[in-house]
Amino acid sequence: MGDYDYLIKFLALGDSGVGKTSFLHRYTDNTFTGQFISTVGIDFKEKKVVYKSSRGGFGGRGQRVLLQLWDTAGQERFRSLTTAFFRDAMGFILIFDITNEQSFLNIRDWLSQLKVHAYCEQPDIIICGNKADLENRRQVSTARAKQLADQLGLPYFETSACTSTNVEKSVDCLLDLVMQRIQQSVETSSLPLSECRGVSLDGDPSAASSYCANC
Repeated sequence: MGDYDYLIKFLALGDSGVGKTSFLHRYTDNTFTGQFISTVGIDFKEKKVVYKSSRGGFGGRGQRVLLQLWDTAGQERFRSLTTAFFRDAMGFILIFDITNEQSFLNIRDWLSQLKVHAYCEQPDIIICGNKADLENRRQVSTARAKQLADQLGLPYFETSACTSTNVEKSVDCLLDLVMQRIQQSVETSSLPLSECRGVSLDGDPSAASSYCANC
């Protein structure tokens, strides 16, 4: 397996222009460019991290994780291509632009796509309201976005690829959720990984069985 214990694939989803590419560049390379270049099809970045469970899992040892962060095109014409990658991803970063009302309204559409194409009905997902540095152009309030996330039983972060606000924290949260699932599968070997114990896509918060400690 090389110099890592786990290969984890995350997929960034959201409308075109919400900042998915900038978000992933900030997380993996700690760089930012204000130039907008639309992603064509799909691309990915990698980052090696050491994960240590706050709950004492994995025998208390840090786990070496190779994160593959897949960057998808938001345009409708690429939808059939990008959804083909949904089943291979273990976690999803659903991004909207706080300065773009429509990108927020389209969250439920992206979630419905996940329900059809993801590896299970309740995959691990976080929602990120990106471009939080553009407060003077905000169209979606924090309270409104948080209310939707609470209804869906999903962790919510306001992020900025420009200033790096909450970018690392949000990905760490998703990694924690996925690693919890892996640990649960290891401890209860009768449960395959594909059996979800995560959030609900049907807006029932009571079905959300796990939040990460950092959320």
